[in-house]
Amino acid sequence: MANAGWYPDPGGAQGMYRYWDGHAWSAVTTSNPAAPPPSQGLGQGSSPLSGQQSYGAGQQSGTQGGQQPLGYSGQPSAYQAYQQQAGKKRSSGLGWWLGGAAILVVLIIIGVLVIRNLGGSGGLSNPLGGDDPSTNPCPVNTSSSSAAPNHPSDGRVHGGPISYPELGSPWGEPQGDDRVPFGADVQEQEITTEPNYQRDSSWVASVLVAQLIAGDGFYTPKDGVGIVAKCVVGKFYGDNPVQRHDLTSKAMKVDGHDAWYLQSHLTFNIEGLKAKGETMTLLVVSDGATSGLFYSSIPDNAKQYQAPADKALSELTVDK
Repeated sequence: MANAGWYPDPGGAQGMYRYWDGHAWSAVTTSNPAAPPPSQGLGQGSSPLSGQQSYGAGQQSGTQGGQQPLGYSGQPSAYQAYQQQAGKKRSSGLGWWLGGAAILVVLIIIGVLVIRNLGGSGGLSNPLGGDDPSTNPCPVNTSSSSAAPNHPSDGRVHGGPISYPELGSPWGEPQGDDRVPFGADVQEQEITTEPNYQRDSSWVASVLVAQLIAGDGFYTPKDGVGIVAKCVVGKFYGDNPVQRHDLTSKAMKVDGHDAWYLQSHLTFNIEGLKAKGETMTLLVVSDGATSGLFYSSIPDNAKQYQAPADKALSELTVDK
């Protein structure tokens, strides 16, 4: 025989509970299964019909002689008892779930704020002179140009652990740059393609090599390429919207070292600038202890410089 307690109404009233005292059903129902036992209406042979009291002998109620309807056993079934207990467990579990969800939301908000603070500090000065873009995943650059090592004068442009054959005229002489947010020991060559498109601002085609900054979360060449690509799009074009379309993304080898190659076409509309897009090429190669970066950016209205940039990449080596 089932224990005393509130059970789903055997009369079928949805969402309602009737009290079983171990011998008989109560005359009353409730929607709260945690309610205290009813003070009246117990032991009266009550009907399971949605809170109506049972009729005595000679009265008409769909039953005869106070008997219960066909199939009614007079006590909670095992399934009804299970439903009662399961309902308690579901209520308890929901409380824990809601509490956990609230904690998770708080943690997510804190995480977003931390990421924003990290992403918006330091790094390359905005070359367009505008405010920081809304999405800027660039790592913080704590390197200094004075710390760059002395590279050999061997006709190659060295940056970090990699180098390429120096490009001739009209490419400028290799020069260092300590503003690059994702690199240290940066060496680059440039060609001015649109001088003074805005006051004190010129647009360039560029090729550079560098060492990826240590400790910024680059675990594989592919990871490094992904973060640098987002940094370029989020930082180098100010607040101007930039659309990125990846053309090629693949693993490769450079001097037997693991590398990842990405070439993307970027489109934009910048006031005063004739170029409406450019091709970005990135390659990150690991030499074990450090990682090297190759980057080139060739405007659409200066495509004649794409072939020299691609040649420099094809002749990239890891310095021993």
